[in-house]
Amino acid sequence: MEIADSVLDLIGNTPIVRLKQVGASLPCPVVAKLETTNPGGSSKDRAAVWMIDQAERDGLLKPGGTIVEPTSGNTGVGLAIVAAQRGYDCVFVVTDKVAPEKIDLLRAYGAEVVVCSVAVPPDDPASYYSTAERLVSERPNAYRPNQYANPANPLSHFESTGPEIWTQTAKKVTHFVAGAGTGGTLSGVGRYLKSQDPSVQIVAADPEGSVYSGGSGRPYLVEGVGEDFWPTTYDPSIVDRVIAVSDQESFLTARLVSEREGLLIGGSGGTAVAASLRLAAELTPDDLVVVLIPDSGRGYLSRVFNDEWMANYGFLTADGPTVADVLASKEGDVPGMVYVQPADDVRKAVALMHEHDVSQLPVAKGEMPLAAAEVMGSIDELRIMESAFGSGAVMSQSVEEVMSPRMPTIGVGQSVEMAVQLLDMAPALLVLDGGRPRTVVARADLLSFLSDQSQTTTGARHE
Repeated sequence: MEIADSVLDLIGNTPIVRLKQVGASLPCPVVAKLETTNPGGSSKDRAAVWMIDQAERDGLLKPGGTIVEPTSGNTGVGLAIVAAQRGYDCVFVVTDKVAPEKIDLLRAYGAEVVVCSVAVPPDDPASYYSTAERLVSERPNAYRPNQYANPANPLSHFESTGPEIWTQTAKKVTHFVAGAGTGGTLSGVGRYLKSQDPSVQIVAADPEGSVYSGGSGRPYLVEGVGEDFWPTTYDPSIVDRVIAVSDQESFLTARLVSEREGLLIGGSGGTAVAASLRLAAELTPDDLVVVLIPDSGRGYLSRVFNDEWMANYGFLTADGPTVADVLASKEGDVPGMVYVQPADDVRKAVALMHEHDVSQLPVAKGEMPLAAAEVMGSIDELRIMESAFGSGAVMSQSVEEVMSPRMPTIGVGQSVEMAVQLLDMAPALLVLDGGRPRTVVARADLLSFLSDQSQTTTGARHE
């Protein structure tokens, strides 16, 4: 009988499929290694079982112990599956950019989940790395696999994923593309493929802003790939090229693959496919590109595959007049993203408002281009006046002490009708374009646009 002894025996041996639709016009085939068929739904199942096996052999994880790990969700699922089979408790630390269904999934496996802000540096006590370290020290018999530094992570891919790809492509793979997260997949698969044929090219698909493609690691919206530090599991000597992919291209590619190929892939899969399509366009019919799809789109239904969420972040464009049209009508008059830092004093905020003739400003931590997660609140003239009436000392206070909640957001491609509805409840909106704050639109901007539209329509009638 072909019956697996446990769910852990089902990890690996994932299939490869040609991307016939999205790759139809390319000079060489692009084929996808579908890690979605692992029992936990992602490539992280491989590293999870290898890391726990090694910890048990080394005596680092004892019976009845607790596994603690910072994760974007997928590693947590893999570890939770191993824990369920072997009787361990789990505590996973995630950032607040992780889709809610992924958090629910971790809890469905019986794990405890701690959510931290994504908009803090790795060494901040509130970061998800630091929080995981604290939890390990607080919990008796706790073990942190630390996928970012654990050699078993890349080793799992050297021993399993790499050989599978080599065999499945009949030794003809010429380029391997995968997202750069911990670097375990790229380093492990890359090392194996190069051991078989040194000419095989290893390509990292990386979110714009991540350190691998030269960024600072500031927040971006794609989950599970990119970093704000250099993990030791990433071997840069293995990687031949890094291709940076925007959030917008990642998400739209994920949707395209799902609609055209019938493969529901996640945002990080979109990053990898986008990079592989760009790469393949440069190659010849003798080449063969293998792109690793790390997980399914089922964990992103409330985000990447939700039209409302995508539109609000400026990734989709509505029919008819949009916020982009409002900005275009004021080109030259609409300032770029004018904002204050939380540590700035109120006097500076007032000066900026007067300089740019606005009555409110976003409060954000970081330099341009900002990420949406870095916008912390807002400050407006009315709030300052109310505070100053009670005490003139408010002008010397930090903006953070007196700021109001964040402005409502609207996508640059959303309709003017939607903007009118939102401005009925707030004096200004923060405009997001490609997931990033672009500028602020106030009631006066909408009134000016609508007035111009009305005059144009009236003039056309008279003609």
